[in-house]
Amino acid sequence: MNFSKETRNSIIDHLKNDQLDVLAIGGGITGAGVAIQAAAAHLKTGLIEMQDFAEGTSSRSTKLVHGGIRYLKTFDVEVVSDTVQERAVVQGIAPHIPRPKRMILPIYDEPDATFSMFSVKIAMDLYDRLANVTGEYANKVVSKEEALKLEPNLNPKNLLGAGIYLDFENNDARLVIENIKQAAADGGLMASHVQAIKINHDSQGQVNGVHAKDLLTGEEFDIHAKIVINTAGPWVDQVHKLDHDFHGPEEIRPTKGVHLVIDNSRLKVPTATYFDTGKQDGRMVFVIPRFNKTYFGTTDTDYRGDFKHPEVTQEDVDYLLEVVNNRFPDAHLTTNDIEASWAGLRPLLSSNGGSDYNGGSKKAISEESLKKVIDTVNEYQAGKVERRDVEDVLNNLKSAQSEKTKSASSVSRGSSLTVDPDGLLNLAGGKITDYRKMAAGALNKIKDLMGSKYNTEVHLTDSKKLQVSGGHFDPSKVDENIKKYAQVGIDHGVDSKEATKFANLFGSNAPEMFEMADHVKAAPGLSLGETLALHYSMDHEMTLTAVDYLLRRTNHILFEADTIDQIKDPIIDEMALHLKWDNERKEQEIQNLDQAIKKSELDYLKR
Repeated sequence: MNFSKETRNSIIDHLKNDQLDVLAIGGGITGAGVAIQAAAAHLKTGLIEMQDFAEGTSSRSTKLVHGGIRYLKTFDVEVVSDTVQERAVVQGIAPHIPRPKRMILPIYDEPDATFSMFSVKIAMDLYDRLANVTGEYANKVVSKEEALKLEPNLNPKNLLGAGIYLDFENNDARLVIENIKQAAADGGLMASHVQAIKINHDSQGQVNGVHAKDLLTGEEFDIHAKIVINTAGPWVDQVHKLDHDFHGPEEIRPTKGVHLVIDNSRLKVPTATYFDTGKQDGRMVFVIPRFNKTYFGTTDTDYRGDFKHPEVTQEDVDYLLEVVNNRFPDAHLTTNDIEASWAGLRPLLSSNGGSDYNGGSKKAISEESLKKVIDTVNEYQAGKVERRDVEDVLNNLKSAQSEKTKSASSVSRGSSLTVDPDGLLNLAGGKITDYRKMAAGALNKIKDLMGSKYNTEVHLTDSKKLQVSGGHFDPSKVDENIKKYAQVGIDHGVDSKEATKFANLFGSNAPEMFEMADHVKAAPGLSLGETLALHYSMDHEMTLTAVDYLLRRTNHILFEADTIDQIKDPIIDEMALHLKWDNERKEQEIQNLDQAIKKSELDYLKR
């Protein structure tokens, strides 16, 4: 199926002229999740995104599908149970994207430490039971000496040992585009660079669509839809304000997270590592290997700036470098070591306290409650009580002291689904791991509304089995299938290393991409594999700019920064030929790409 600049005009025409059942505003992971499920249910589905798909929050996460062990810091078992179960679902519907990854959690003897050697074992045992983790990925606790064998660069001072458990790496932007592509394949009308300008109403004051603007052409038009759902992530409140009949409070309290990328010659870690900052600020930081790079983050600070262009500040850099240099004292990292970076906003709900991105609130658990937890867990492991007994005791913990104020690190990671009096749906908050479940809740509400308001029966598909584009293969045989897809590339003349890289990136779509070698030859300055990936992305992933391709479709800017200068001009030359750019457009693309690269490299902090 083509999903490209050429098909975009047809998509816009249909958005202008068709009566939609559902229109989603926002093309991040939340909107993508709604769109794929609505299209699969044979609802006439549209989605508009004012930037590229996933250009906002959904390409700027820590790039993990978290199991949420940090929530066990406050024994929030319900969150962990939901999260690990949903993580398994996401791995099943997008098997080429989330991949199992061991996580090391060093334990230090420090004030306000998240875990002790004793509590981390309890937490990990609970975590594994909730996630049904057994075998090679089952958790274990290792001594200080063993921890230093695994992570020889760790600071040994006050190190007690480490916990090792299962988490999953993720490619956030790829997860979005694969959902978008599947929705389009199932008949959905997915359009990037289309902005909602105003929420429209019928004569009874009920929402019946939006007034929108095509940001590529400047044309304004109405989109008619029976149901409009606001899935705009951090922009949820801004979209709400486009509805002049709405006068409610703001739902979102955005916080900013920052990640920095260095070459692994400056700091090499054997696997993902997650630890307290050591600053007694309630935060935790990840250090994660990817390809030949190491990246680390995240900060967690309230944000009130430009939502489109959140920046990494010197304060962000200083904070993360101090933390990482403390935990890895021989690294001596400086700003000049940073090859790439990203800053993103989290659409946290402003109304709730509780578990957060960095591990929960700062409430201490009373001694009485802690004893009950330990006793009940021991009885559960001995088969004397049932799982619900564990959940009961964990859900009724008493705090040793109340939390007086909510820091940025203690805002809820939950989600909310609301229906305004005029019929506008709003799906807010959440995190990437929860996207499928959030969308399923929204589709149940949409089904009810289609029945009650339009006398239309909707048959929802089982979204737990709704595989995304690129994910149409047995999730229990990922390595076997990726190897098979890569062989198609090798058979078509693609270098073995690149064939494996792109098979991992495009999953079950990779054979189609490699078979383009029958009519697409290697472009000047590009390998055959890179040429095929670029053409596939332009023809099937609505890739309209060089930044779309090099930042969000392939992550080249982030994790292959050392080769970006070699590849950027050939990429633009080939895109200019294929997309028929004139000289003015080509020059603008060069400037936009250079600007994106400089921003990622933190050029403005290195002068």
